[in-house]
Amino acid sequence: MNYAGLFIALLVTTVLSACGQNGQTPAKSGAPEQPEPIVVGAERTQSYLPQLQGKRVGMVVNQTSMVGQQHLVDKLLAEGVEVRRIFAPEHGFRGDHDAGAKVESGVDHKTGIELYSIYGKTRKPEPEALVDLDVILFDIQDVGVRFYTYISSMHYVMEAAAEAGVAFMVLDRPNPNGDYVDGPVLEPEYQSFVGMHPIPLVHGMTVAELAQMIQGEGWLDTDKSLDLTVVPVANYQREMEYPLPVKPSPNLPNYSSIRLYPTLGFFEATPVSIGRGTDFPFQVIGHDKHYVTDAEPAFAFTPRSIPGVSTHPKLEGVKALGMDLRGHKPGSIRLDILLSWYQAFEQAEETFFTRKAWMDKLSGTDKLRLAIVNGKTEQEIRTQWAEGLTRFKRQRQPYLLYP
Repeated sequence: MNYAGLFIALLVTTVLSACGQNGQTPAKSGAPEQPEPIVVGAERTQSYLPQLQGKRVGMVVNQTSMVGQQHLVDKLLAEGVEVRRIFAPEHGFRGDHDAGAKVESGVDHKTGIELYSIYGKTRKPEPEALVDLDVILFDIQDVGVRFYTYISSMHYVMEAAAEAGVAFMVLDRPNPNGDYVDGPVLEPEYQSFVGMHPIPLVHGMTVAELAQMIQGEGWLDTDKSLDLTVVPVANYQREMEYPLPVKPSPNLPNYSSIRLYPTLGFFEATPVSIGRGTDFPFQVIGHDKHYVTDAEPAFAFTPRSIPGVSTHPKLEGVKALGMDLRGHKPGSIRLDILLSWYQAFEQAEETFFTRKAWMDKLSGTDKLRLAIVNGKTEQEIRTQWAEGLTRFKRQRQPYLLYP
């Protein structure tokens, strides 16, 4: 046997195999693999459209309920789905109502579909609003903060659906504050529409995960069972940064405001402005007499009335001085900022928490306010939260959909 020839043949075959069929060495790509694009639940039409055919459908939706460039209501109508009723939450179906402004029932001028307000005299739909429905679809972009009221509206509609024997389906969307869990867990005596569940201020869950937890933990105030379906987001991990394609409410216009919202929301219980009535709400902090700043001269802004966004805001027409936080994207509640502003008012011998009851509702406890007033450090306050956060993370585990 010609061993030399066999060796040469094997060597040539190996080289050609390594180099490719044309003998050229394959180019090595240094670029990392691009992740698959996020596909929100509403875009995964094959997962839910078959379940809507021939059904009478109600929808809890607003301006964020988009399927690409098309609103979900328009998409379903084009697919021949019978949409009977739209349940309008805070800020309205089209997202053009100021925070806290009453939303009226009526008829949508574009589609002619009945609008039923769940942010007015009624928070929980009356039985007659569900009697002609087979299924209710929930598709609203949340921001993952307990006092943001869309999850409270979801809770009440889930409860009404269970009592009426109507199925409830959640089309999920990413949580732009989903990468961390922080803040005090709500105590039962502080339950309100800005805090209905015993969860931390920043809970790190999507609306579908939270819907599963609300049902699984028995938080619905009914003995009726709920037929719940969720359509998850594809290609999503909770650590992903997710700038929202549509602003979820008039005063949260961008990613920075959404990341600062858990911190700056506390200032609503104080005389301090957080930029309502400016072009950068929830991105600045200021007051006309007492202020904290990390720059000289201090950042200045003057709030004004903006119809549909902020009517007669705090310090309207008054020059406020303070901090410009635009571009900041914190990964935790910035207690240091809250403590600094409290201390500035304390040194001036003026009251900081002018709305104590509101502060406690936002916090879900009076322990945070009392700790600040009693001079506790940030670390001491966080130690108060630690056990509750650990318990919650363990409790939520069965309901999580994403790594």
